[in-house]
Amino acid sequence: MTYLETVNWMFSQLPMYQRQGKTAFKKDLTNSIAFSEKLHNPHFKFKSIHVGGTNGKGSTSHMIASILQEAGYKVGLYTSPHLKNYTERIRINGEEMSKQYVVDFIAEQKSFLEQQKLSFFEMTVGMAFHYFAEEQVDIAVIEVGLGGRLDSTNIITPEISVITNIGLDHTQFLGETLPEIAYEKAGIIKPSIPVVIGERQKEVEKVFTEKSSQTNSEILFASDSYEDYKTDLLGSYQKKNANTAVKAVSCLNDFQVDEESISKGLKNVVKNTSLKGRWQVLNTSPKVVCDTAHNKEGLSYVMSQLNNEKYDQLHVVLGVVNDKKLDQVLNLFPKNAKYYFCRPNIPRGLDAQELERNSKEYDLMGEVFNSVSEAYGEALSRSSNSDLVFVGGSTFVVAEVI
Repeated sequence: MTYLETVNWMFSQLPMYQRQGKTAFKKDLTNSIAFSEKLHNPHFKFKSIHVGGTNGKGSTSHMIASILQEAGYKVGLYTSPHLKNYTERIRINGEEMSKQYVVDFIAEQKSFLEQQKLSFFEMTVGMAFHYFAEEQVDIAVIEVGLGGRLDSTNIITPEISVITNIGLDHTQFLGETLPEIAYEKAGIIKPSIPVVIGERQKEVEKVFTEKSSQTNSEILFASDSYEDYKTDLLGSYQKKNANTAVKAVSCLNDFQVDEESISKGLKNVVKNTSLKGRWQVLNTSPKVVCDTAHNKEGLSYVMSQLNNEKYDQLHVVLGVVNDKKLDQVLNLFPKNAKYYFCRPNIPRGLDAQELERNSKEYDLMGEVFNSVSEAYGEALSRSSNSDLVFVGGSTFVVAEVI
């Protein structure tokens, strides 16, 4: 198979959460363990940092990787989802895994993958771990895909666990309350392995302290000692992520990271890791900003940032997925904007007309378009140089624009 045929097979052969939602969610780690054993347990052959949480785990993972790169280490980085190319998920020192590696790996493992009925995510995690072991990385930063306790990445025993924050997202899998979700996220805390919690949240603090007590794990709340680090990732909300990343790196015993590496790492995240979609400025006249925030907590930060922008008219290209609790997010968006409603081009994409009907209840007024590209094109054509265009609501809307 060619690269495109291989990736299409991975996408279509078996359910994948990002495309199909709840039907792709696995309730145990049996497949991940079986595949790892088939690959001779590659995750035992490199050191790792495990990063979970509701918001900020992707940015925090990239920051940690960038800092360690600046300190001279060979750093693997596993994140999800990708925005443009599948190979974005698996990188070493910012360089994406080659397309040929994907083709060869799947060809070699295909019969096992079909027989075992591995999910897209399970096979991708196995590929990442195999690649990092083969390339002999000094350390790999591993972002949790969904939840923590039952996530495919949770077969690793990291040097340190990191949990950025807890919010109401993916409630159909993780629970309807913050403590229930925190319980799932706390599943990445391992016996005698330190854990850094990004924010001290009253509703869930006890979940983490009890879990760390049970596992005899040292626990550190990054927000207890906040420092205003400078980073090239735009958006005021990134300051919390930077503080969490630095606290995590400071807990590594076997790695030498000086202040200069921390400073340079935080100021060169995009250059070192090619991170996209976090308050990313796509154009200057008119100014166009996109952000992948898609839940209540994440969008709260982004809308606060948006409120600080100066413009004559705000245009918002908005699309969401169909399992999004609209009553929790639509009330966060500004009413003084022109909206361009669209449906991201995935099976889970919410119909744009339904999005418009729901948005009207929150006085968000605009038009419906047939595609993200059409909505974006109209927003640009109707904007003057002093206007602002914001693109968001879903990772998949951003992916179609950048």
